[in-house]
Amino acid sequence: MNQIDLDYLRRCIELAGQALEAADEPFGSILVDEAGTVLFEGHNQVVSGDGTAHPELAIAQWAFRNLTAEQRAACTVYTSGEHCPMCAGAHGWAGLGRIVFVASGAMLDDWLREWGIEPAPVAPLPVGVVVPGIVVDGPAEELVDQIRALHYRSHHAPDGAPNAKA
Repeated sequence: MNQIDLDYLRRCIELAGQALEAADEPFGSILVDEAGTVLFEGHNQVVSGDGTAHPELAIAQWAFRNLTAEQRAACTVYTSGEHCPMCAGAHGWAGLGRIVFVASGAMLDDWLREWGIEPAPVAPLPVGVVVPGIVVDGPAEELVDQIRALHYRSHHAPDGAPNAKA
């Protein structure tokens, strides 16, 4: 992981913050081509009632519609949190390239348990288990505290008490 990767991950954290401000779960992701052009960016939309409205799934769907197989394979997906198994599967089926993430699914699972929050309804499997052979870089230790703080805010009132949704 290099400085360019960290800069893209910082953008993912910004998008996660936008999701949180929209009363959604703080996840943000971007798709970058081999020239460094951001092709797609988004954040969680599960507040809509669709629990599958993850930005990583939206990236895979967009890539299928707009890129050739060769272009998809040359892209990198940057994301604030490691793909869940659903999104990892979509990534694999789309034939997208490298994944770079801030915090792992296991980290998020541990944080939720620490805070007394129910974990996600799917196991936090590492992306490489779901998509064997995929190139994955993460966690980005120097950014983990920032995304952890957003997740904490997502599940706690300003006074530190758990939110009703938690």
